[in-house]
Amino acid sequence: MNIDKLLHIQSNKLAPQKGKILISEPLMYDFYFGRSVVLLVEHAQEEGSFGVIMNKVIGRTLNEVVQGFPEFDAPVYLGGPVQQNNLFYIHQLGELIPQSEPIMDGLYWGGDIETVRSMMETGHLLPGQIRFYLGYSGWEAGQLHSELERNSWLVSDASVLSLLQTRSHLMWRHFVRRMGSPYEKWLTLPEDPSLN
Repeated sequence: MNIDKLLHIQSNKLAPQKGKILISEPLMYDFYFGRSVVLLVEHAQEEGSFGVIMNKVIGRTLNEVVQGFPEFDAPVYLGGPVQQNNLFYIHQLGELIPQSEPIMDGLYWGGDIETVRSMMETGHLLPGQIRFYLGYSGWEAGQLHSELERNSWLVSDASVLSLLQTRSHLMWRHFVRRMGSPYEKWLTLPEDPSLN
């Protein structure tokens, strides 16, 4: 199998923007971004981009990570390598959480954390409606464009449902499969080519 040929499939040329996802090429050997799916929360060519990794669960719940929060049956995710001591979140509650910023139709970024805590305590917030992250993923101006030119990422659309309900360990494969036949062979590559 010619791995170089598999990896030099040209990008689909879909432009990155807020609400799109980035799918990593299969042999990206990076602790954070290997086989990752990143939701772009913001993208501006002149100012840079940031987002959160959607499929890297850290195996701890919110009240284990942040003191003073009620028990809440939702995992915490690794959002990326930047500001890992800070908590970030996306949710489906919109204006019910003041200061939320829309990412795409039906999905929002941040907002008032005290409102989030209160909604947890009163049962008005369900685990499937919100997702928490330690850290985020960031690119300086022009950096993401350079990585796309090197075919490190594919840009794709995603629905809120597919982002929040696809199981983390299946997410990368799910979105690669949706990209169609040019990328099917990516699914046959081992995560560690030394095992091939």
